Amino acid sequence: MGSLETGLPLKRDHHLLRSSSLRNSNNGILGQRSRSRFARLVLSKRIDYLQLICAVAVFFFFVFLFQIFFLPGSVMEYGSKSEKPQDLFRKNGEANSGELAFLKELDFGEDINFEPLKLMDKFQKDANLMNGIVGSKRVVRFGYRKPKLALVFADLWVDQHQILMATVATALLEIGYEIEVFSLENGPAHDVWIKIGVPISVITADENMKFSVDWLNYDGILVNSLKAAGFLSCLMQEPFKNVPLVWTIHEQILAARLRQYVTSGQSEIADACKRVFSRATVIVFPNYILPMGYSVCDPGNYFVIPGSPEEAWKADEKQMVPMDNSRLKMGYGQDDFVVAVVGSQLSYRGLWLEHAFILKALFPLHTDFGDSSSRLTIIILAGDSTSNYSSTVETIADKLGYQTGIVKHVAADENTDTVISTADLVIYGSFLEEHSFPDILLKAMCFEKPIIAPDLPTIRKYVSDRVNGYLFPKEDTGVLTQIMSQMVSNGKLSLIAHNAASIGKRTAKNLMVSESIEGYASLLEKILMLPSEVAVPQAAKDIPLKLKAEWQWHLFEGIGDTHPPNGTKMKFFDKIEKQLNHTNGEYSTALTASNDTFVYTIWEDQKYTDMASMRKRREDEELKDRTDQPRGTWDDVYRNARRPDRTLHERDEGELERTGQPLCIYEPYFGVGTWPFLHNTSLYRGLGLSTKGRRPGADDVDAPSRLPLLNNGYYRDVLGEYGAFFAIANRIDRIHKNAWIGFQSWRATARMKSLSKTAEKSLLDAIEARRHGDTLYFWVRLDTDPRNPSKQDFWSFCDAINAGNCQLAFSEALKQMYGIKNNFSSLPPMPSDEGTWSVMHSWVLPTKSFMEFVMFSRMFVDTLDTQFHDDHQKTGRCYLSLSKDKHCYSRLLELLVNVWAYHSARRIVYVDPETGFMQEQHRLKGRRGQMWIKWFQYSTLKSMDEDLAEEADSDHPENGGFGRQPVRSSGKVRMKKRGI
Repeated sequence: MGSLETGLPLKRDHHLLRSSSLRNSNNGILGQRSRSRFARLVLSKRIDYLQLICAVAVFFFFVFLFQIFFLPGSVMEYGSKSEKPQDLFRKNGEANSGELAFLKELDFGEDINFEPLKLMDKFQKDANLMNGIVGSKRVVRFGYRKPKLALVFADLWVDQHQILMATVATALLEIGYEIEVFSLENGPAHDVWIKIGVPISVITADENMKFSVDWLNYDGILVNSLKAAGFLSCLMQEPFKNVPLVWTIHEQILAARLRQYVTSGQSEIADACKRVFSRATVIVFPNYILPMGYSVCDPGNYFVIPGSPEEAWKADEKQMVPMDNSRLKMGYGQDDFVVAVVGSQLSYRGLWLEHAFILKALFPLHTDFGDSSSRLTIIILAGDSTSNYSSTVETIADKLGYQTGIVKHVAADENTDTVISTADLVIYGSFLEEHSFPDILLKAMCFEKPIIAPDLPTIRKYVSDRVNGYLFPKEDTGVLTQIMSQMVSNGKLSLIAHNAASIGKRTAKNLMVSESIEGYASLLEKILMLPSEVAVPQAAKDIPLKLKAEWQWHLFEGIGDTHPPNGTKMKFFDKIEKQLNHTNGEYSTALTASNDTFVYTIWEDQKYTDMASMRKRREDEELKDRTDQPRGTWDDVYRNARRPDRTLHERDEGELERTGQPLCIYEPYFGVGTWPFLHNTSLYRGLGLSTKGRRPGADDVDAPSRLPLLNNGYYRDVLGEYGAFFAIANRIDRIHKNAWIGFQSWRATARMKSLSKTAEKSLLDAIEARRHGDTLYFWVRLDTDPRNPSKQDFWSFCDAINAGNCQLAFSEALKQMYGIKNNFSSLPPMPSDEGTWSVMHSWVLPTKSFMEFVMFSRMFVDTLDTQFHDDHQKTGRCYLSLSKDKHCYSRLLELLVNVWAYHSARRIVYVDPETGFMQEQHRLKGRRGQMWIKWFQYSTLKSMDEDLAEEADSDHPENGGFGRQPVRSSGKVRMKKRGI
């Protein structure tokens, strides 16, 4: 494995098979002396035949024991603080040398060691700065809104996941988080979340598990249980694949199936599971045993947060069911006294020795029951159903003098709950020091069974001796005999044992609540990269004690039906298996990492490339038809005349409809995750910012084929949706033939801010009637943006989302763009008292004005690129963000259209996206004396553009620089070196 935070990666000792007896002997020749003794025994002529038979039998008995404990499985060392088995034997065995002498000759060997990897150190290095310095610039956090989390469930049926997350969510809300719950299926827990005050969305997915949720609205996502794995298919796609994701897994069933897959040679399914697991930032387990079970698909992000209400919840559920004759089914009489000896879920080679010590300590109890009407039964709960540990237990019991049938072995993977619930007393018989409180001991306490355990640190932390349980020193199991004499009297549990069990149940009901809540809060502190407009929540240590005292059981009281339909669980895991098989099949044939639900396949990429090439070829042919052609034969003229007609009939229906419209609105998108938010009507046209992830069969524009710069991942990220403007502007008359042009962000649709049918009609009517002239129409307002809850003015908002440096970056860009040499620190005024501004790239302009805006934008972006490119590409940091941020100045560009429109004297009109009602903002009369007309007028920009183009032609800059090319009268944009 490779990544458990406090010590789960396993590394085999190189001396695993070396005899510890040999290493620990005083004279270093104990092994040799043993072999010499054995040789003399076999070769001596004085030995008789019967002695030889006995010696061979003993030899094969030892071989038999070694076979058991060298079988493959999860193993674990005793730890630096624990003692080796031979040391325990020496201490415990001295008093029992007669009965346990047969164990002396066994080689205990050395087990596997823990080597902790500090997963959290990785996140600590990338943690965002609250206030600090990037380069020579100070970055500042404003904290206008709370950090927002999405809590994801497969359903809202009451289970341990709901109880755990309701408790954690209550604490997170208290320290300053905002939470929203998503589920694929409704259920009784719906009312619980309403009580907490958390909004709930029961969502549906299409056949490819695509959800109409903008996950970018959330600073982090918490996915709960394997049942919610369907959400991962969407979160593995762009643009959501980098949103911090915590996936909590409690289920053991998939781990068991994965082992079967690997054993049967189906490792491809485990590999497919590993690819899904790798999407999570952190996978959280409630104990240290589960991640070992999932070790075959560990991508290096496993983490343990101990504590879960699972055992207490299951015990309560079981006690609500009418008692059956479980004891009779297990073969016990009504008056039998049953002692269950349980232990670690790990298999290790000292296990049988510990069981021998426990059985020896219990032997006086066996003698006492000889005079009682009750019958003693001791159940050793260990191993699995495939091992032959039963024979070992029988041999040890026989050697210690137990009567046949008193000591029985039951596999730990069978009937564990039944064994614990039917036992009268539970003894924890493992001396292995684990990292958290043993689950099986917690289960016994939840079933209100008196417990006895060795005084290991993790147990002693929660069990007070003679209060809620009994403890004995592992070095002296004789104390266990004394404890048993106090807890059992006349074949029955004593009163003090019943009292301890009752207190123990109350303790176990809320065990490790504090550790669990603080664990999740601390984890979120480290992995969330909060933007500068987001407030930092309080620390985990500041959570009120009353919220860490117990699980939120009271929220679930009074809920009647808590059980999902029968068979739902198994059907789900069958579905997961089928999905993983399908994923693996496509991975093998397409040589890519998944199926159509998760990632793109090669044939899809080829299909998109072919479609893009076909469109470009068609555009070239159309342009060629418009130019003068030399006269040829009549057949040539006829063929040339027929070509446009044939092309017309082959055109997409949407393209034909758009031809007669005054407006076309482009929807830039990047990745499959955006598809549910794109429109399919003729008024809209998709614009894919990457060739990968384009919609199959749709008449979308392939932006990289129009602007090769977007094939560079760095510029695609840093420009964001702004790259779509440059892509459309390049040779615009080849692709856009409408008088007006518009853009709408897919995120506006996700936020329910896209144009309704009524608003679309209102906008088209205003355009056709030329009601407002040369106007910027927009429909997503700055004053209602979730990032601006306090309704800051334009420049304050820009600073808030850019780490306090928007005004500085804007001023520096204008200075460089206009070639100002003196100390220029002024900014174009952007008053907010006469209206609001546009955000999220959702607006409409006349096509001619759009080209003027692109001319200004290209020069402005070029100066920003010169300012940021080298350091940002090298370190991933820029002073417009608190942490590493591949988008850098894209948030500044989001607001640029407002500055250009205001100071170039365009009208600015807000269109209500629901009603279509229009309201002019910042009326022209009120702008007099505030506009920087000379800076933004067309003649100035045109002259600058031509001068910069000539400079680019002569200098050929190698670093930064988008190139400066003039916009020709035909509306074409000439491409230069790296850029636009």
